[in-house]
Amino acid sequence: MKANILNIGAKRNWVPGYREDPYLAFNFIVEIDGISVAGFSEVSGLSIETQVERKTFGGENHKEFVFLGQTKYSDLTLKNGVTNDEYLWNWYQNVVNGVVKRRSGSICLLDHSGTPKVWWNFIEACPIKWEGPAFSASSSAVAVESLVLTHNGLYRYR
Repeated sequence: MKANILNIGAKRNWVPGYREDPYLAFNFIVEIDGISVAGFSEVSGLSIETQVERKTFGGENHKEFVFLGQTKYSDLTLKNGVTNDEYLWNWYQNVVNGVVKRRSGSICLLDHSGTPKVWWNFIEACPIKWEGPAFSASSSAVAVESLVLTHNGLYRYR
């Protein structure tokens, strides 16, 4: 049986004069239940990982077998400047008081003109941690709070 060999010398079909630049990380919006709830300064935790189990078997000492396991979604951390809007605070306070309402949302990456280009939808999210701002009389930085959301899935669309 002949092994497949990569054709390293192969060239892509480039269109002359066309270049697609990557989108900039600062140009994004976050929606929860279809509503832009805050001007977020940072979103982190867009991560999916599939666990693997590696095994070797007697008689097959030259080989390692890899078995795929459970896929896990990381928690999302949303950071925003403190304002009078209490939407996120009230959502978490309801969870603290035993009233759990899961909500779905989107993190949307925009191009330079503000047009949505790529978005990640998270489903059935629930806040699990809130962290308030750090205060310092010697700083003029914006007061930032963070909310950590756990969720049941992440999907990417273009």
